[in-house]
Amino acid sequence: MLLIKTDRDTLLKPLQEVTGVVERRHTLPILSNVLIERSGEHLSLIATDLEIQVTAITACTGDDQDFAITVSAKKLLDICRSLPDGTTVKLEGEDSRLQLKGGKSRFSLQTLPAADFPKVLPSQDIKSVVRLSQKTLKHLLNLVQFAMAQQDIRYYLNGLLLIVDAGLLKVVATDGHRLSLASIPLEDTHELQEVILPRKTVVELIKLLAENDDEVIIEIAQNQVKFTFGNIILVSKVIDGKFPDHNRVIPTNHDKNLLIGRTFLLQALQRVSILSNEKFRGVRLVLTGNNLRILCNNSEQEEAQEELEIEYAGDALDIGFNVSYLLDVLNNLSCENVACTFGDANSSMLLMVPGDDSFKYVVMPMRI
Repeated sequence: MLLIKTDRDTLLKPLQEVTGVVERRHTLPILSNVLIERSGEHLSLIATDLEIQVTAITACTGDDQDFAITVSAKKLLDICRSLPDGTTVKLEGEDSRLQLKGGKSRFSLQTLPAADFPKVLPSQDIKSVVRLSQKTLKHLLNLVQFAMAQQDIRYYLNGLLLIVDAGLLKVVATDGHRLSLASIPLEDTHELQEVILPRKTVVELIKLLAENDDEVIIEIAQNQVKFTFGNIILVSKVIDGKFPDHNRVIPTNHDKNLLIGRTFLLQALQRVSILSNEKFRGVRLVLTGNNLRILCNNSEQEEAQEELEIEYAGDALDIGFNVSYLLDVLNNLSCENVACTFGDANSSMLLMVPGDDSFKYVVMPMRI
């Protein structure tokens, strides 16, 4: 029975959009599959890992009948990728098999019943609805995503705190060693809502959001967040836990201030980090009147040093950091200069963009 006849790209693009959430190894075989549903002139491709669900909707013409079928997401994606551009693809269903025909190629794939596919249903209990452009949300997520923890036993750190507060949307990420916070003003005011998005949700959003002004609608519920943009609907469960109070982490009384060119500092750190200890990645910053020395060494007694002329009038300071934490933030900013404030050698550093209160990055010192 013919299910659909279309060109390769009509299938390939939505497949690429949803397959990122499919886990390679799963206890439930059907979670390796993509659900393909036709309803009228809409073709939906849905993938889920039970925590996140991504739906990509594409238009399909023709008078073929409605259907629903599940098939291996990775195999179908690899097949579509391997077919030449412009190939007309036919999907035919027969018993528990899917026949895919394209040009001279024929593939027979195993299917599982669509009725068994565990769809994540969007919550009806919406607490807040936020609208902003795709590129704004993508930029906001990129400013903090690198500070999320990876596989931390404190599971709530393996994600990103999303806060809607009055007329602001804030995102915060921390791994316990550094914290990144970014915010943007919203057109409407909202009641306070806080949810922790899983790391995988953040990674998928950054991948799927476009660099344009098209709208993304964020619907926040008690235990779920739904993102709708373009032809994509992403529904994510939230992490149940208490995120650290970021306001307590951000220093307010530092008296040593340094203004420095972002690229200038980034390139110097990249050079000295070549000889940093591979395990601890330590770097020393030595500040003495209008001079910044950056020092790295490793277990082979190799050393690297950079000396930069700067504008600095504070007391002398010798402080150590994980160089990766500094490189991460400098690589993800696009400003010309950065402002760094320090307390003493045992206090965290606060890095900001001059004249912009919407971004703050705190990094804890390390003993070197």
